[in-house]
Amino acid sequence: MEQNELYPIFLKLHNLNVLIVGGGNVGLEKLSFLLKSSPNANVEVVAPNFHVEIKVLAENHPSVKLTQAKFKKKMLKKRHMVIACTDDLEVNKRVYNLSRKRYLICNIADTPDLCDYYLGGIVTKGNVKIAISTNGKSPTTAKRLREFFEEVIPEDINKMVENLNEYRKTLKGDFEDKVKKMNEITASLKNKE
Repeated sequence: MEQNELYPIFLKLHNLNVLIVGGGNVGLEKLSFLLKSSPNANVEVVAPNFHVEIKVLAENHPSVKLTQAKFKKKMLKKRHMVIACTDDLEVNKRVYNLSRKRYLICNIADTPDLCDYYLGGIVTKGNVKIAISTNGKSPTTAKRLREFFEEVIPEDINKMVENLNEYRKTLKGDFEDKVKKMNEITASLKNKE
């Protein structure tokens, strides 16, 4: 059986610089996805023209900058991650190759072989966030799993997380003692009958 070897991380996109190359429907999808999860993400979208909804998103998110221009190599300076989603595969490949030379992580939309990362399904309930990956194979499955988790995770889970965080701050002892105590308290989450 094939194994998903992706390593999930949660990025603080408000501390990073993201470049999206492409201002059409897919650019809108990628920008919307980032902003849904990280409303203060630092994103610059570069394209000769922009979907009207990208303009609306930029108006409502001061951390989003629109640059009406064709992609140029110098636009990769001071970036941490890049998404290319133009309708020109040659431009997308150029963005990918130039990004790789600069050790930037890059996602070329709808081209799994040219992706260092995927944008998977995400469930958010306050401080609790669950990321879902199908290894780039089935976005529809990730969507259905997201819908399932949104239904089954209780709305008050955030209150529980905040309470546990406050309790954790009061614990004495070394790291091992604290982990043991937190494990005892949260064991009931696993053992629902």
